[in-house]
Amino acid sequence: MNKTIRRASVFTLLLVLALLGRATWVQFYDGRALADDKDNRRNTIALYSAPLGDIIVGGKPVTGSARTTGGDLAYKRTYRDGSLYSAVTGYSSQAFGATQLEGVYRDLLDGTDNRLKGVLDTVTNKRSDPGNVVTTIDPAVQKAAYEALGDKKGAAVAIDPATGRVLAVASTPSYDPTTITTGDADAWKALTSDPDKPMTNRALRQPLPPGSTFKLVVAAAALEDGLYESVDERTDSPDPYPLAQSSDELTNENPSAPCEDASLRVALQYSCNNVFASVAVDLGQDKVRAMAEKFGFNDEKQDVPVRAYESVYPTGMDKAQTALSGIGQFDVTATPLQIAMVSAAIANGGKLVSPHMVAQITDGNGDVLEDYDDSAGSEEIVSSRTAEQLQSAMRTVVEEGTGTNARIAGATVGGKTGTAQHGEKNSKTPYAWFTSYGKADGKEVAVAVLVEQSNAARSEVSGNGLAAPVAKKVMEAALRG
Repeated sequence: MNKTIRRASVFTLLLVLALLGRATWVQFYDGRALADDKDNRRNTIALYSAPLGDIIVGGKPVTGSARTTGGDLAYKRTYRDGSLYSAVTGYSSQAFGATQLEGVYRDLLDGTDNRLKGVLDTVTNKRSDPGNVVTTIDPAVQKAAYEALGDKKGAAVAIDPATGRVLAVASTPSYDPTTITTGDADAWKALTSDPDKPMTNRALRQPLPPGSTFKLVVAAAALEDGLYESVDERTDSPDPYPLAQSSDELTNENPSAPCEDASLRVALQYSCNNVFASVAVDLGQDKVRAMAEKFGFNDEKQDVPVRAYESVYPTGMDKAQTALSGIGQFDVTATPLQIAMVSAAIANGGKLVSPHMVAQITDGNGDVLEDYDDSAGSEEIVSSRTAEQLQSAMRTVVEEGTGTNARIAGATVGGKTGTAQHGEKNSKTPYAWFTSYGKADGKEVAVAVLVEQSNAARSEVSGNGLAAPVAKKVMEAALRG
């Protein structure tokens, strides 16, 4: 064969092989990437080609699907009482994706989860009937939390201490996910540019300084370490408390409160800053951090199953900073979920059952695919003796101390108030906190409430004044529902 022809033939063969290789690459690699691309319109068309599965609250769906009247998307997502449940459901939007339970269980709700496939579906690659998400949310408790928060900017979380079932997750101001399901750009812009951030889930995803509610963690550390044998033993706590390496002194909100060398019970009752600053320094930041982490602080993967933002107890503090951390200030942050977990563990005899707001996921026929109630693990955070002492001290707070607005006739209630500084030198309106447990007629609940902002005058901002009444309403709904 002529050398030139032979070379041309080899070159042509190489070109053919290169084309075949490229076609194979596009088919099996780029093709998959293109199919999975979030901007691929075909994925959205397929997603909304049939009704989605539902998110269930109290045995009834709070989501639905409705036929569209035009365009290439056959169905759109709908919500019942959208503003009430948005902190639970999140949204599923044709243009903006999906969040929270809608996002976590997207494959289940659209029928593409492999657990939904029967033998025939696997062979034909047919899209299965969608599954459903059955939540632990109690509609009466959720409504009580949402309505009690009202026009305040804040959040509330309620947990059944014995089971870990999350009964309420409320965040205000809220929004109706229905307004953005079809991709309304104006509605999206209005929500995302709103300075009150209605789309922020304040219950799970906005950690803020917990203030004096963190004193429960410090008290637990002191009792478990043996620094003090009981909540009624007097402490060594000067009032005011001198901050190390500084001329500043830590004072108390109530200057006439009996806080000098007060016992842990009295210190919780009157929310004595000097006592818990002194205890935190005496224990040392490592022991306080160890206790905080038992309760769930510094956990980057706190899933319920929506991932909550990490609540933080910091490292590398000097003694003055450690003192401030003992009263839930400096760089300590917590979500309402985290603070509710503290009360839940104390109320449950020192054991924390994994909090979860999904009870089961099911297929389209209602058959259970996974039961989260059965798989919820528990961990001993503190001894039963320590838990009993803290329960008793929290009852004193409600019956005789700073948390009297949480009293419920006929129920056993314990709590802890908190007012956390906000802004440089506390220049902005403080955050009001209240965390509590309630028990009555064989039922129990743990609640945490944060009021980030309200119409109250600055002088009226307190955990007892703003947050405790909300917690009371939530506990009443849980105990008497």
